[in-house]
Amino acid sequence: MTPAELLEVFHRRIRLPDADAIPGWKQEHDGAVYRSYVEGPDGAGFVEAPRGLGDDADEVIAHEVEFFRQRGLPFEWKTYAYDEPADLGERLVRAGFSRQDPETLILGEVDRILQRPSALPSKVVLREADGPADYHRIGVLTDSLWRNGLERIEERLAAEARMFPDRLSVFLVQDALKGPDSPAVSAAWIRFHPGTGFASLWGGGTDPEWRRQGIYSALLAHRARLAKERGYEFLRVDASEDSRPILQKLGLHAVTTTTPYEWTP
Repeated sequence: MTPAELLEVFHRRIRLPDADAIPGWKQEHDGAVYRSYVEGPDGAGFVEAPRGLGDDADEVIAHEVEFFRQRGLPFEWKTYAYDEPADLGERLVRAGFSRQDPETLILGEVDRILQRPSALPSKVVLREADGPADYHRIGVLTDSLWRNGLERIEERLAAEARMFPDRLSVFLVQDALKGPDSPAVSAAWIRFHPGTGFASLWGGGTDPEWRRQGIYSALLAHRARLAKERGYEFLRVDASEDSRPILQKLGLHAVTTTTPYEWTP
């Protein structure tokens, strides 16, 4: 499939039906806005508008800000390069959002990944996360790489895996010589979106000392095989500039860019 065809399928199967919300989060459609959130001390929210915001974009934005302000929740407005209005990002900044680094939306067919050989280096072991200690190892790694909060990623991944085990699989890679009690040198997870044909790939961060040894590619292939076994046709990744070239080399396509805008009460 061409990049344009892949994007059309993604928009129709994932964005329009709001099929990639995090399991367990409350989902609401408020006019043009798709909103999901979880309340509590560590709560947060997520917003996007795949059909555009119409003629009163600033009013819609202000309404969402007030919704989350009343609940004391930070939230992210996820934008895609083709969203309307074309100046949505500028409007969000004027409304008090902070622009984060853009990512590339990567899409592709599972079979394209599986056509290319990819082996895990013999010096490491890949296994599925099993219990709190493993989620802690993953949290330590991802926080060291991205400063995204050790407890937040640890607790959310563990809770999601516990509540929706059929929709999430989490993996970590460790030094084979140090055994299962050693730190994670890489970690990644895959979410399955039933009824869409899409599985989404997340994480993939690797300790700098272990990069350029094929670990990222092997983790990608492992998750692609799992998606294939479950009958999924397509893979989706929101890729950083570090991972984008690897994904394209492996046969996936860059179809558009996506930029998050964050608001904090």
